[in-house]
Amino acid sequence: MFISDMPYAKTLRDHLVRTVRFSLEEDIGTGDITAQLIPEDQTASATVITREHGILCGREWFEEVFRQIDPTLDIVWAKQDGDNIAPNDKLVTIKGNTRAILTAERCALNFLQTLSGTATLANQYSLAVKGKDIIVLDTRKTVPCLRLAQKYATYVGGCQNHRLGLYDMFLIKENHIAACGGIKEAVAKAKEVAPDKRIEVEVETLEQLKEALEQPVDVIMLDNFDAQLTAEAIKLSAQRVKLESSGNMDLEKIAQIINNHPDYVSVGNLTKHVTALDLSLRLE
Repeated sequence: MFISDMPYAKTLRDHLVRTVRFSLEEDIGTGDITAQLIPEDQTASATVITREHGILCGREWFEEVFRQIDPTLDIVWAKQDGDNIAPNDKLVTIKGNTRAILTAERCALNFLQTLSGTATLANQYSLAVKGKDIIVLDTRKTVPCLRLAQKYATYVGGCQNHRLGLYDMFLIKENHIAACGGIKEAVAKAKEVAPDKRIEVEVETLEQLKEALEQPVDVIMLDNFDAQLTAEAIKLSAQRVKLESSGNMDLEKIAQIINNHPDYVSVGNLTKHVTALDLSLRLE
């Protein structure tokens, strides 16, 4: 899988270049003084391996780090984004200036291991609903400045993206409803503000669900509905609108509601509880 496969590819590419540039500025500062211990014209070959099972993700971020440090470095991949990887698998080989390789090493690995960790976790959730007519969505609970990167990683792992930010879709939650004076009022205002945008409304009770079902919305979010309430909500909606189960969702909660078949399950854990994959770079 590649960035070009995403509907927001251009935005993602711009985001990638900016975040890599900032990460290198943060790490290198006034210069990599340890790299200066190495002869300026020395060359080497380095290999990245994984020490655990997972899903590879983040190749283009990895490459961009090395590209911004030294565009003459030769990078050859043994694996693609989305591939299953196992302990001691060789992922990529980098050849060229030794100083450049070692200066870029940490930032490049940070991106690759974090996004691989995100894709690996997303893959676990994707497999949990395999064979069911349910789509697992990510959320906006992402690592700061890595929003689109993690959105890409969850997609690589087999899940799908919810809205990208506050600009591309309405998500009318309890505080918006309270501030607007009710669900009906909030939805009516949304239609005025941006009539072409999708509208999702969060409900916390069956009574709120009934009210939301009377409005021109695209999706209704069932916030912290247990299995019984979810079943009642699905029956009540009668497929008039898409339903999304949400609220501290994890694999255990999904297992409890999976047979009720909501259309979507949104999971903040996909991006906020991510653990980086254990990767290592070694000079050969």
